[in-house]
Amino acid sequence: MSVRPKKFLGQHFLKDKSVAERIVEALLLPDAAQQVVEIGPGTGVLTQFLVAKPAVDLQLVEIDRESVAYLKQHYPQLDSKITEGDFLELDLHTKFETPLLIIGNFPYNISSQIFFKILEHRNQVTQVVCMLQKEVADRIAEKPGSKTYGILSVLLQAYYDVTYLFKVPPGVFFPPPKVMSAVIRLTRNSRTQLGCDEALFKAVVKQAFQNRRKTLRNALKILNLPASLVAHPLMEKRAEQLDVEQFIFLTLQLEQSREAR
Repeated sequence: MSVRPKKFLGQHFLKDKSVAERIVEALLLPDAAQQVVEIGPGTGVLTQFLVAKPAVDLQLVEIDRESVAYLKQHYPQLDSKITEGDFLELDLHTKFETPLLIIGNFPYNISSQIFFKILEHRNQVTQVVCMLQKEVADRIAEKPGSKTYGILSVLLQAYYDVTYLFKVPPGVFFPPPKVMSAVIRLTRNSRTQLGCDEALFKAVVKQAFQNRRKTLRNALKILNLPASLVAHPLMEKRAEQLDVEQFIFLTLQLEQSREAR
C-alpha cells in the first residue's frame, strides 16, 4: 500500500535514506535499552534505522490512519507499540517511561506546540533529535544578541543544551516544502529548578519579546516593576540581549518585590 502526504497534517515525507540515517545516528543512545518515541513516523523512513538498534525500545505516535496501517503492515513487530493519535494530547507520564528520548520529523505547523509539550515534561524527556523548519531551528539554537533569538530560545535553553546539527534542502522530501529544514538535538541540562516562579518567568520572557523593540524598562512596564528594578542597568537592554540567567534574575527581583508588598 502507498500513503499520500496530507496537506492538512503538514506532511512532507523524507525520501532520502542517507539523511534519515544521519538523523537517527544523531540520537545519543545509552548502553542499556531505552524507550524512544518517534513522533509522526509516516512511512517509516526513520523507523527502519531505529528498529535496527538494540538500545532502542521504540514507540511510534502517528495521527494519520493511513500511515498507521502502512506501519503495521511493514513493521508487524511494532504493532503493539504504535499509538494512533495526536502526540499533543497524550499523557506522556502514564503512556511512556522515564527517561524518554524523542525523535521525529516534526510537522512544521505544530513544531512549536511539540516543544512546549516537551518543556512540560522536561524531567521525563532527556533528549530530542528532530528535523523541523530551518527558521524555527535557528530560533531555538540562537544565542542572545540575534534578532532570531526569541521566546522559544529562552524557554528551551533554560532546560536543554541545543546543538544545531545540519541543514536539509527541500528536494529530499515529497512533496518538497517551500522552505529549508534543519536538524537539531536537545539534551537535558542539569538545571532542576529555575530558582524563581516559573509562571512569572514565562510571563516576563513573553512580555519582553512581544515588545522586543523597546527597552525592558518600557516593555515590562505592564508588570508593575519596583523602583529598584526600574533603575537597574539591565532594564536599558532589549529582550534579545538577555540570556537565561539574566531573565531569571529579573523574574526573581520582581517576585521578591511582590512578596514584600
